[in-house]
Amino acid sequence: MKIASAGIQHETNTFSNTPTTLADFVRDSECGENFDGGETVFARYRGTGTIHGGYIQAADELGIELVPLLVSKAYPSGLVVEADFQGMLDQIVDRLKTSLPVDGVALDLHGAMASVEHEDAESVIIAAVREVIGPNIPLFVTLDLHANITARMAELSDCIIGYDTYPHVDMGERGHEAINLLARTIRGEVKPVQQFRQLPVMTMPPMQCTLREPMQSLFGRVHSMESEDGVLTATVAMGFPFADIHDAGVSILVTVDGSEELANQKADELASWMWDLRDKLQPDLKTIEHVINFANNEAEGLVIFADGSDNPGGGAPCDGTIALQAMIDADFQGGLVGVLFDPETVEQAFAAGIGNDFAARIGAKTDNQHGVTVETDAYVKALSDGRYTHQGPMMHGLAGDMGRSALLRIGGVDVVMTTHRRQLIDAEMLRVVGAEPTSYRLLVVKSAVHFRAHIGPLASHIFDADTPGIHRPDFSTFDYENVRRPIYPLDLDVAY
Repeated sequence: MKIASAGIQHETNTFSNTPTTLADFVRDSECGENFDGGETVFARYRGTGTIHGGYIQAADELGIELVPLLVSKAYPSGLVVEADFQGMLDQIVDRLKTSLPVDGVALDLHGAMASVEHEDAESVIIAAVREVIGPNIPLFVTLDLHANITARMAELSDCIIGYDTYPHVDMGERGHEAINLLARTIRGEVKPVQQFRQLPVMTMPPMQCTLREPMQSLFGRVHSMESEDGVLTATVAMGFPFADIHDAGVSILVTVDGSEELANQKADELASWMWDLRDKLQPDLKTIEHVINFANNEAEGLVIFADGSDNPGGGAPCDGTIALQAMIDADFQGGLVGVLFDPETVEQAFAAGIGNDFAARIGAKTDNQHGVTVETDAYVKALSDGRYTHQGPMMHGLAGDMGRSALLRIGGVDVVMTTHRRQLIDAEMLRVVGAEPTSYRLLVVKSAVHFRAHIGPLASHIFDADTPGIHRPDFSTFDYENVRRPIYPLDLDVAY
């Protein structure tokens, strides 16, 4: 049995003014300038908690010949430059043609990518692959929990499998599941019948977290459904609300064995569960001033301020200074901000050297929506090459690179500065620069939810931040022009 795999991954924030280019994919993919497939993919992803890690493990266990064509990904930002998107897609198509015949295809996509010309870029990828392999070769797709799934994506694929967790700690499991089910389909053991439902609902990241209610209980019911006779897999995609596109929002899919009637029944059931939770998915945000006061007067142990408005994992610049400036102004002692993207300041820190001070201009260099540049003297505590390996449950075992990095001290606050824009999802991203999170009283994380998997258990209290930015979890912040209407909570009089 021979299965081809491929993927182009990007979560596109249409409110970002930073275009996503081929250079971004080259830097963040770490698979060579030509996005080498084959052995390069095996070497990077084998044994890791990633979708392709799951693909590889399942293929090894089942004796399948897996042919990775290309795995390309870039950190979330603005629209993908059209020529660059098309160039990567052309590589997938050309490599697939030379790999034929294949028994099946697995696509490792995100589900919320938009290029300059295609707001539903994943359907373009799926359609191009389907054109090559024809209508009868099984085509499976794995998607992020934040996918804005469209009807066209569902129509073109035999089965879509989305993550069940946020933080995304089950990527390896979902990749493994996809290859197993694809193999069963190829062998004729099952006949997937998939049904798709799109709900008139949008939700923001904080309450999408599956470690919290109501999502924890919802996925408990999803897993119970998946254990029922005839049900092969079920997916709830919460959508990516920072994409002003027609199909942004929540959707569900249920895939069963052979029965259109059962697929429709279960899809309606799951959609109804999701619709009933819409009022419970709005976050409670707190200002940094509130959290500083709490840390000083009430807290025992580490307090985390989740600055999701500046989350690079959703396309924000990761150089916002609102929380940092407030901590400096309050003369807060025992604070840490991590990680903040500022290549210019990192280079100044390396030039100054460990143990020395320099005049720094920190942050707010991408746009004017996340604070103003902090001009201050900074002390260089530590320097690092920024290379680490994920030790937490999310992407466990995968090598990471923040670029050259520095730990600076400003008054009573430390700041981890990086050359590459990275979401803080693993404690090793702090420790590699000498910052042990448990030694601080207040940690500002440039993340909305993913930090909860590895860093969250270290905290006594976690607050969702009320700060400005292009990833602010507040619908009133954004002027939506393209999202289908009516849709909750942009519109309150909505029926489903």
